[in-house]
Amino acid sequence: MSGLIIDNLSKSFGPERVLEGVGFAVEQGRLAVLLGPSGCGKSTILRLVAGLEEPDAGSITLEGRDLAGLAPKQRDVAMVFQSYALYPHLDVAGNLAFPLRMQGVARAEIQAKVTEAARLLGIERFLGKKPGQLSGGQRQRVAIGRAIVRSPALFLFDEPLSNLDAQLRGEMRLELARLHRRLGTTMLYVTHDQTEALTLGDVIVLLDQGRVQQIGPPGEIYQRPANRFVAGFLGFPPMNFFAGEIVGREFVCPAPAFRLELADPPPPGPAVLGLRPEELSPGPGALGGSLELIERVGGQSVLHLSQGEARFTATAPAGFAAPVGEALSLDPAAARPHLFRNDVRIN
Repeated sequence: MSGLIIDNLSKSFGPERVLEGVGFAVEQGRLAVLLGPSGCGKSTILRLVAGLEEPDAGSITLEGRDLAGLAPKQRDVAMVFQSYALYPHLDVAGNLAFPLRMQGVARAEIQAKVTEAARLLGIERFLGKKPGQLSGGQRQRVAIGRAIVRSPALFLFDEPLSNLDAQLRGEMRLELARLHRRLGTTMLYVTHDQTEALTLGDVIVLLDQGRVQQIGPPGEIYQRPANRFVAGFLGFPPMNFFAGEIVGREFVCPAPAFRLELADPPPPGPAVLGLRPEELSPGPGALGGSLELIERVGGQSVLHLSQGEARFTATAPAGFAAPVGEALSLDPAAARPHLFRNDVRIN
């Protein structure tokens, strides 16, 4: 059963079209990530689901209920914001209890739900503290706890980790994944961070300029991007793109100059070949370039190379060393080819 169904959703703000015919479904108990660059419409979708905005067209159904015309408090959803949105004059216990008090829930039930949410999130020792006495990560846990106590049919997360430093974001990603497994509640999560999307999502809805570009499990979208936008957006370092032509069973690239035999070639004609840098490494091969820079990124080295005006990247182990200007060769046959024509995948 689909917990959430978005069907043909469109929205404009004045003359600006923000969403155009967006549609997808999230199975009950799954975590779906809305991913895309700033301005692609992902936060607008969240606000439409929450009832903070009304769509121009389309429908939103949650567990079989059409949400059209329902006020936010009638939708059985709970939203966690980027900015925490905690009440500074209330302690943690008061912030957690606030939505239940507004609903007129009995005091004993409030106490039980606050205690359970605090236990789930590991914030029991902070119940008597004010938000100003907490770190960013602790405040975000309180914001999540305030949503948990409501036991909603759907959680909405609007870039909840973007205000945290890199190390804390990693820790909170893990905590959110654990929390989702424990609660088993449907979640819709908005982010522009591909690491969050690939780590947390059961399914990713990738958007650009108000339109869905691809929907699928993280591994499927990464391994078989539907178009050039998806291929270039997912992955670090970004995918290399080489403009050339399919001739017989080969892709022929004029700049940088190399040829690549294709196991299952599409019809002949102009095409763009995409190769992921992590599948290219120094060694004997047909693709040659001059080393411009070694970028040290954690456990790997990102190699920036050029051949004439053409520039591309490859990867090597963390300890790789070579002087700037040295000629290196790469083997494109060792990489999985992604072929595009008119920006659409053709292989």
